[in-house]
Amino acid sequence: MNLRIDISLAKNYKSSTQIARVLTENWVQKNSYCPNCGNESLSNYKNNKPVADFFCSSCDEDYELKSKNGKLGTKIVDGAYDSMINRVSSIQNPNFFFLTYNKKNWDICDFLLIPKHFFVPEIIEKRKPLSVSAKRAGWIGCNINLSKIPSIGRVFLIKHSKEIDKVTVLHKWKETLFLRKKVSEKKGWLLDILNCIDKIPNLDFNLQELYQFEDMLSYKYPSNKFIKDKIRQQLQLLRDNGIIEFKTKGNYRKLFG
Repeated sequence: MNLRIDISLAKNYKSSTQIARVLTENWVQKNSYCPNCGNESLSNYKNNKPVADFFCSSCDEDYELKSKNGKLGTKIVDGAYDSMINRVSSIQNPNFFFLTYNKKNWDICDFLLIPKHFFVPEIIEKRKPLSVSAKRAGWIGCNINLSKIPSIGRVFLIKHSKEIDKVTVLHKWKETLFLRKKVSEKKGWLLDILNCIDKIPNLDFNLQELYQFEDMLSYKYPSNKFIKDKIRQQLQLLRDNGIIEFKTKGNYRKLFG
């Protein structure tokens, strides 16, 4: 990948928003590939499709691009809250690319992929309505809270200005595809347990460490009176899908990270 954006394409544009969009979309089209099938290039949607910017002509995966100058951070400002909620709940929801760059020299900083099966309503935060004096008074925007996405769901193609090996990217993509087959509630439990595992600093962990999150999970799922049983059930599913390894009774090892 070329880690510098070609700014010559901006000469016919005056709006800073348009310049950033044109430059970053051109960079993705010329430098990225499909993380699902490995196809060497992605294609632009010609008619500004509402739900995506790019598609793979080999496997039909859709991708939307969000870009910004500066650090990636934990929250990405997005558009209308209601539209985004409807989007992440739809079967047409695309995968998301997040691209950051340094506007001083137009170098790429980070290029992150979040597979669509990690986009759930919980990670979309509602912002305050615009004031009555604003041009769009009452309009409610949203933030995408990346901190609520488990580490296994953050697939970097470029991290801290260093390109990640393509084989590694394709592997990280494939290891979570089983989540696409889960209905929202079952997937929600798996994502919650993955987030709990992320909070345990060591590679190896045990049931007692996960049981420390029982109160938090009870608050989120008040109708479930058997939280510990549910935790063990989710660990079995993660083990069966190769995300964690069973070591001895009550002891596990992360196979990601």
